[in-house]
Amino acid sequence: MKPQHSTDNPWTTLESKPVYSNPWISVREDQVINPGGGQGIYGVVSMKNKAIGIIPVDEEGNTWLVGQYRYPLHEYSWEIPMGGGPVELDVLESAKRELKEETGFTAAQWTNIGRIHTSNSVTDEEGFIFLAEDLTAGETEFEETEDIKIWKLPLPEAVRMVMDNEITDAISVAGLLKAEKILLTRRPK
Repeated sequence: MKPQHSTDNPWTTLESKPVYSNPWISVREDQVINPGGGQGIYGVVSMKNKAIGIIPVDEEGNTWLVGQYRYPLHEYSWEIPMGGGPVELDVLESAKRELKEETGFTAAQWTNIGRIHTSNSVTDEEGFIFLAEDLTAGETEFEETEDIKIWKLPLPEAVRMVMDNEITDAISVAGLLKAEKILLTRRPK
């Protein structure tokens, strides 16, 4: 049985001060009273875009990962195609744009398979994950900051990489596991 919980906010914000802002994020420091009654600070990173992830899957059950060096981690990362979508734009339109930019594909069938919060103890980032099917190949449209490699592989191999911690990006992990589960339930028994 699911435990009962209150939806009332147990935190009290005494003061909120902007600390930093750029075109992608803003950081603020709040003076708070926490749920236990103690006074302290809370730093919050607010994203200026929605996180959009796409799992393209062809009729043979293959998917595509994109690889790139991730500056904050100082390591190379294999991930699903993803990017930021302006908050005022429909998330599906952002997903279509990101898939085209990073893989060259367009898709005739789109399924929104998830809404996630990537690190909800420090950021308000909201992510959306799409399954893209009935694919048509085209040309990529990388952004200036992207040095991306594209890798076609069977979806179960990408899931194995998740399970073996070779894929660690949160949106990729959630998306690949959900996509596999959804596609398995579609198969005739």
